[in-house]
Amino acid sequence: MGAILALVFVVVADEPEWGGFALGAVVLLGALARLTGGGRLAVRRKPTDVATLALLGIALMVGGILLQYPWLMPRSIG
Repeated sequence: MGAILALVFVVVADEPEWGGFALGAVVLLGALARLTGGGRLAVRRKPTDVATLALLGIALMVGGILLQYPWLMPRSIG
């Protein structure tokens, strides 16, 4: 579902930056769902899944924001 939303932003709206943001938001929602008891994975532990999904979701959202608003990027000294 999240990949479809991201593709809609990229293809239809011609906004790849917001597609990455939308995908990150959906991954972050997946972390929240896993934290509240969603999914019955027996391979990994819940804290590992939540931390990994949350980190990936936040990274995608920050990347999307920085692509949309490049003046938010830190300036290099030198």
